[in-house]
Amino acid sequence: MLKIHGIPRSRAFRCIWAAEEAGLPYEVVPLGFAPGFKLERPLPINPNNKIPALEDGDLVLFESLAINLHLAGKAGAPLMPAGDDASRVMQWTLWTATEVEAPVMRWGYNTYLKPAAERDAAEAAAGKEALDARLAVLEGVLAKSPFLLGDTFSVADLNLACVLYAPWLNGYDLARFPKVKAWLDACLTRPAAKRARQQREG
Repeated sequence: MLKIHGIPRSRAFRCIWAAEEAGLPYEVVPLGFAPGFKLERPLPINPNNKIPALEDGDLVLFESLAINLHLAGKAGAPLMPAGDDASRVMQWTLWTATEVEAPVMRWGYNTYLKPAAERDAAEAAAGKEALDARLAVLEGVLAKSPFLLGDTFSVADLNLACVLYAPWLNGYDLARFPKVKAWLDACLTRPAAKRARQQREG
């Protein structure tokens, strides 16, 4: 059985969702945070001492999006397609990590994650401006098809939607991006996503 180290109210949510989509048995090994976003205890299997980490037999992985690619690969198509679409999965996963996650976190830390007294409105606005630029790219792609690779949901959609989940849940203004909003709604209300969200949202 897969072991996902972390808690649902962390990036481990992404891996829980992927395991649910893949139909793979898993257990969550609880490991949460102390004040200041530090782990409550060390996680020796991850040299970065961060969550999540995955144990799949003898294989240990860290980095949530890499874990998701591994889980999707175990499930195969349509979650992890072959051929050129597999390359597109990598493209969108790397785009998520390099282009999207940083502005999501910049906006999030200064909108709802930090205590109110520590939030910086200028930083939140800068995060939103940067994220809006990426959402404009995504809006153009989704004008051509309902999912990133065409008509079928894949791990490319999962990896991007799980990073955009927090803005979606916490009132990000998507009025300029109706295609993105419809796509996020479709991704995050899938049965597997709802099961993962139930663990995170209680």
